Amino acid sequence: MSGEEAFVTLATNDGYAKGAMVLGSSLREHGTTRKLVALVGPHVTEPCGHALRAIFDEVCPVDVLDSGDSARLALMQRPDLGVTFTKLHCWTLTRYDKCVFMDADTMALSNIDELFEREELSAAPDPGWPDCFNSGVFVFRPSVETHEKLLTFCAENGSFDGGDQGVLNSFFNTWATADISKHLPFLYNLSSIAIYSYLPAFKHYGRDAKVVHFLGKSKPWSYTYDVESGKVVDFPEGPQAGLHPDYLRDWWRLYTASVVPLLRRAYGDEPVPSSGMEEGSRDIHEDETASSPSADPPSEASSSPRPMSSEERKQRWEAGQMDYLGDDSFANIERKLDSFLK
Repeated sequence: MSGEEAFVTLATNDGYAKGAMVLGSSLREHGTTRKLVALVGPHVTEPCGHALRAIFDEVCPVDVLDSGDSARLALMQRPDLGVTFTKLHCWTLTRYDKCVFMDADTMALSNIDELFEREELSAAPDPGWPDCFNSGVFVFRPSVETHEKLLTFCAENGSFDGGDQGVLNSFFNTWATADISKHLPFLYNLSSIAIYSYLPAFKHYGRDAKVVHFLGKSKPWSYTYDVESGKVVDFPEGPQAGLHPDYLRDWWRLYTASVVPLLRRAYGDEPVPSSGMEEGSRDIHEDETASSPSADPPSEASSSPRPMSSEERKQRWEAGQMDYLGDDSFANIERKLDSFLK
C-alpha cells in the first residue's frame, strides 16, 4: 500500500469538467492535504482537459460506461444519468489506499480532510429516500476485486434507478442498518432540494454545511454570471430544481476567479465559452437538435407568464420542480413562514 489518499471526481463532458474545476479549486482553497484526481471521459475537449491538469494532481482518461436503462431513467426524468456508471472506474485507482469520491456538481465549503477517517462505504443519506445513501459524496477503498464484482453485479442485476446510485445502494446493501459510523452527516452532502423541504433545519444547521450538492437537471454552469454586478443574470428554461441562489453565486465567484484564467490560457485567442453546454460538450444523451441554454428562448417565453395556481404549484413541488430563484426563493418562503408563525 502506498499510504496515499485522494479526492476523486468524474467529468463526462465539458460542463461537468468545469464543475470538476470548481470542485478542485474549492478543495484547494480550503487547504486539503490530499491528492486530487479527475476521471475524464472522451467527450471532454482538450482545452478543458488542459485546465483540469492545472488543478488536479492526476487526470485519468476513462471509457464511458452507460447503463442504457432508459425505462428506469425515465422514472426520474433524467436520461443523462446512465453515464454515471462511469463512476465505477474509481475503484481501479489502486495506487491510493483510500479515496473520497465527489460528484462534479458538488462544492466544498470548508476543509473536509476528516472524511478520510471513515471507512468504505461511508456516505450521507439521500434526501429523497433516506434509507439509501446519496452517491454524490462517499468514502471508498480502491480495489480491483471490488471493481470486478461491481461490474458483474451491474451485468446481472442492473440498477433500480438506471444510474450509479441504484447500483451502489444495492451492492453496499447493509449501509442503512449495519454500521452507523458509515452514515456521514448530511452537512457533507447538502442538497438544495433538502434546504427548501425543511427550512427550519437549514436555518439551524446550514451555517455548518461542508459540501453543497447541486442536484437536479440545471447545473451552475448552465447559467450566465455578470462579473461587475456579482449576479447570475441568465437562467435556462425548465425547472430550477437543485439550486440555491447563494451557493450558486458562490460557485460562479470561484469559477470566475480560479477557473476562467486557466480556460483563457487553454483556449488561447479563442473566447472562453460562458456555459457548459457549448458545442462539443453536450451530454452524450442529449438530443443533438435541442437548443442550448444560451440560445434565444421561444417567442412564447418572452411574453408574461400566466400566474400559477396553488394546485399547479403544489404539483411542481411534489415533482421536485421548485422555482428556487422566483416564487419559491428562500426569502419568499422565509417571509411566509414568519407570517404563519406570527
